[in-house]
Amino acid sequence: MNFIETRGNGEGFAPKVPFSYAILHPSASYGGLYVPESLPKLDATFLEENRDVSYKRLARKILTHFGIDIEPEVIDEALALYDKFDDPENPVPVVKIEEDLFVNELYHGPTRAFKDMALQPFGHILSDLAKKRNEHYLILAATSGDTGPATLESFANKAQIRVACLYPEGGTSDVQRLQMVTEDAPNLKVIGIKGNFDDAQSALKNLLASDTFKAQLKKSHIALSAANSVNFGRIIFQIIYHVHSYLALLAQGEIEMGEKIYITVPSGNFGNALGAYYAKKMGVPIEKILITSNANNVLAQLINEGVYDIRGKKLILTNSPAMDILKSSNVERLLFDKFGPERTKEMMDALNSENRYTLTAEELALLQEDFAAIDSDDAYGMEIIRRYASKGYVMDPHTATCLKAYENLREKDLKMVICSTAEWTKFAPTMLMAIEGEAEKRSDLEALERISSKLGIPITPSVKALFEKEIVHKDVVEKEAIESKILQFIQS
Repeated sequence: MNFIETRGNGEGFAPKVPFSYAILHPSASYGGLYVPESLPKLDATFLEENRDVSYKRLARKILTHFGIDIEPEVIDEALALYDKFDDPENPVPVVKIEEDLFVNELYHGPTRAFKDMALQPFGHILSDLAKKRNEHYLILAATSGDTGPATLESFANKAQIRVACLYPEGGTSDVQRLQMVTEDAPNLKVIGIKGNFDDAQSALKNLLASDTFKAQLKKSHIALSAANSVNFGRIIFQIIYHVHSYLALLAQGEIEMGEKIYITVPSGNFGNALGAYYAKKMGVPIEKILITSNANNVLAQLINEGVYDIRGKKLILTNSPAMDILKSSNVERLLFDKFGPERTKEMMDALNSENRYTLTAEELALLQEDFAAIDSDDAYGMEIIRRYASKGYVMDPHTATCLKAYENLREKDLKMVICSTAEWTKFAPTMLMAIEGEAEKRSDLEALERISSKLGIPITPSVKALFEKEIVHKDVVEKEAIESKILQFIQS
């Protein structure tokens, strides 16, 4: 399978590249992204044949359908990393919480967030490519809380790989921050920035596109790549768990073959939602993908009104920090799929220069064929957390926003799968405030212990151990100092 570019092909870029090139060099012409030239089809026969297969076997078959240029034994090694999840036989449980509502629990990996689903196998594949080519890579990651820990865990101590991870100071939970700043592998560098996630992501994109930065790295014989979902190596693994959720409902006898479902995603950077969209295009019977936003509701505005407008907007810090994003990178891949490279470049250029773009009425109608959206707020999320905890199911603040779609967006009487993107332990102070109805926010450790005692649920050992670890990475810098700080790390 070949990959092409979202903004068209520019000078110095090959018109088509294989998967291995796209994941090693994720920045395409004119600042665009790589996307598959075509998608494989998963017909009813494929779904029927795989309704009872293990997650790893399903993943292997889907990757085979994509025809990626990675050796079968390397793919098998990468997928074997799912054996590190809570239940190797069922790394991604799909749990029923209402008669017509199911939770795709994507957080049972090492860092307790859905990013492990992609970054565990992706990290192994990228590291193997670097080793076989005898190349050295700097992997950049910008995080709103979950990509960072998952990237660091995946690449720690990997030969010929260094990682520089940017996070917004004060923009993550304490557990998420501790997962990053206590990582002590010598090939990892974690940098807090005085800004928000959009600042971190913009810095990453600018560095990926910077010839001078890449020239500096070249002096040290280092090439540049990225672990954010701008890299299609992340997206390809996110498609798989949406296919799995449909098959899980089939296996549980909750739906019949061909019966459509809704998939609801709490979305920030749109990678998770994009994976569901690709699964739908490939043949999974999905009625629509429902997007829930928090107070940073640019995605809901785009899908409902056809306008992406961040003029004068300031990022709002909420109880669902992984969704605190104004520039959602993966929307670009959706725009390309719907409207082609010329129109996509036009809109991305407008976003960069004017902080807005507008769809035509016809374009909006095309978007709404596959998507609907709604925004939530912290008060609603707190009430949902409290309600379901009282019924015996504990969900984190991001997952809680999905209930807004469940209650308001379904146009047909179909079953719904919501994507649970993180374990409750990563947001314990907010969880405790919701469950006990308190206004005062407790420390993370106190909140973890009180919730564990109150609800009779264990604290994940790796999370509890964070509070005893030494803080290794103490740098917090202005945005302008990011490049020099990374170069110091490379040259040390």
